[in-house]
Amino acid sequence: MAADSFGPLLRGHRHSAGLTLEELAAASGVSARAISDMERGHSRAPQHRTLAALTAALGLSPADHDAMVAAARAGRAGGTVAGGHELPRAVGDFTGRRPELDLLAALAGERAGAAAEAVPVAVVHGAPGLGKTAFAVRTAERLRDRFPDGQFFVELRGTGPTPLTPAAALGRLLRALGVGGRRISGDEAELAALYRSVLRDRQALVILDNAADEAQVRRLLPGPGHGLVIVTSRRTLAGLEGVHRIGLAPLSPAESAALLRAVAGGAAERADPDTVDEVARLCGNLPLALRIAGNRLASRPNWTMAHLAARLSDTDRRLANLTAGDLAVEAAFALSYAQLSPPARQAFRRLALVPGPDFGAPISAVLSRTDATAAEDALDELVDLGLLQPGVGDRYQFHDLIRLFARTRLHDEEPAAERAAAQDRMVDWLLDVALVAGRWFEPAYGPPPPGWRAMVDLDTPERAQAWLQAEGDNWIAALRLAAAAGDHRRVVDVAEAMHWFSDRWTGWANWIDVYTLSREAARHLGDPRLQLTHVNYLAWALSECALRHAESAAQAMIGYGIAQDLGDLDEQGWALIYASQAYRRLGDHQRAWECSDRAERRFADSGNHEGHLQALTTRAHAVYDLGRPEEALGTYQEVLDRLADRPPSPNAANMTGLIAHICIARCLSALGRWRETVDRCEAVLAGDRPVHADRLEGDLRLWLGRARQRLGDHDEARRQLRRAVELLEPIGHDPLLDEARAELAALGGQPTG
Repeated sequence: MAADSFGPLLRGHRHSAGLTLEELAAASGVSARAISDMERGHSRAPQHRTLAALTAALGLSPADHDAMVAAARAGRAGGTVAGGHELPRAVGDFTGRRPELDLLAALAGERAGAAAEAVPVAVVHGAPGLGKTAFAVRTAERLRDRFPDGQFFVELRGTGPTPLTPAAALGRLLRALGVGGRRISGDEAELAALYRSVLRDRQALVILDNAADEAQVRRLLPGPGHGLVIVTSRRTLAGLEGVHRIGLAPLSPAESAALLRAVAGGAAERADPDTVDEVARLCGNLPLALRIAGNRLASRPNWTMAHLAARLSDTDRRLANLTAGDLAVEAAFALSYAQLSPPARQAFRRLALVPGPDFGAPISAVLSRTDATAAEDALDELVDLGLLQPGVGDRYQFHDLIRLFARTRLHDEEPAAERAAAQDRMVDWLLDVALVAGRWFEPAYGPPPPGWRAMVDLDTPERAQAWLQAEGDNWIAALRLAAAAGDHRRVVDVAEAMHWFSDRWTGWANWIDVYTLSREAARHLGDPRLQLTHVNYLAWALSECALRHAESAAQAMIGYGIAQDLGDLDEQGWALIYASQAYRRLGDHQRAWECSDRAERRFADSGNHEGHLQALTTRAHAVYDLGRPEEALGTYQEVLDRLADRPPSPNAANMTGLIAHICIARCLSALGRWRETVDRCEAVLAGDRPVHADRLEGDLRLWLGRARQRLGDHDEARRQLRRAVELLEPIGHDPLLDEARAELAALGGQPTG
């Protein structure tokens, strides 16, 4: 039925009933003016209650009643006018977003018929280029049958220089809803009240696209009713209460490849799948970038996917290459950048200097030379506009393409001298904090010096460790920059501060880098004794962290030779300990024992108590590996006795004692003394000595799980072994992980892989 047939139909039934406008108004309770507007087509979509009152007053037959309802529904569904209220053209190759689409469908389904409650509002937010509008339109297509009274779209121009005012948006929506022009007058509050009244009984979907802020949207949200409102915005619109927020993220790699294939057509069909995946990755899995890349291929028959991948691999030109006609990734980002306050713009630009994948607020404060509060305000603004992504805890991160945009803005808008000064401040701050945090674990240091302040709380070793791990990618990059700049003393000092801490984080991939840099820095400083120390540290890292045991043994023996030339008994002992550890992992247990025995004698001769304890522990390891657990048990107990008689520094005593207890549990297990094994493990876990290192706790729980299994307590065994796997999995390459998985699989707890 035609959209404008309701008016003539109403007039015809009124005339057939012999009623004037005033008489029908009196019988129905609907004003004469409203009836007149309907009959003349100025108001083509009466509300359900109005329609019911009119049909009852006219005394229509069931057939005529149904015809009137159909005409009114057609009028409401077709009630659009020029000016952007028709839904935009949908993309036929829409890809992904299934969970989010299902969430909105469920929201619409739950609220069907709930007219007494406020119409549900979904705020779809996210970074530029994520396809928020396409997602909203796709939702409208899927839910078309649920909203027979129409779907209405308003572009709010939130990223433009002149966003649509609420009053203008209300006027457009009211006209689209069929309200006559004479009734669309008055102030904003009156328009909003009329808008809510019109929507109360309609099952309509309203899309408010590209909202600027909360103030622009509030007047456009209906009251009670049957409909649904979808608001899209780059901002989270956190000030809106009672709304459902749906944050869009980049597509998954598989979805990205699928979208790229759909847009590119034949070029993708001819391409190697790995190359398609690479182009999708270089597009950052961003729908806008993927669509542009696909369009470029589709419009250039002579191009191949490999050709495009090569172009996008140039980071300096990647954004320029992600342009097709009037579509440009950089232009989308620029719209958000233009909305930032000056402090947030500066923070955005300078955060491109951060070398790691994520960062905390203090780095932003250092780069911008501001305090923590101002830095957090700027970061909140960047997150709100989708230019930064909130990470875990208080961390932040860039999307890869937005990072490139920030770097471009930095180079275009700030002089080289200012960029260099900002980077120097960041490097200095990162290395200063890393030095103080690492020294928490050094026997000669401990807590930060009184009065030390750097916008970071390092008042406990746990917080120091958390900072070192969270900022690991950033401070190692700063260390590389310092080495490249020839700041050799600082490189050595920071690496030295990490010596004891590194035992707590052996799974980190960068320890070889740390100690290679420090070894070379010591060589540049012309200090053989310092160079020797860091050769030994590198030997430890090669074996413990990279499983390059033969290289580790060779490096340790180089250190031993230097120590002999210097006549340094202590460094000879340390080199022999590192060599023993490497030989042990190579399976050469006899040579491991010989090195540890020689190390013990060197430390005994030098009177180095701490080194002597380490050598005794290393010798006990070798004895155990040689198949003599009873003898090893006695040596580990000797270590504990010596610790009790003459404790070294707290950190050294804690770590050495913990290792001795774990190894005693291992010896007791080898001797079949399962109850004693359980008692030993549980005493350590319940004791005052904190187990900071995940690997050591994982080792301890592995032996506890084994012992519980041998005693028949399979449930507790599974619990302990699962916890061991959880602790060891982040380390990845540790052989203890394989043992824990195998034990758990044997109990039916988890698969072996």
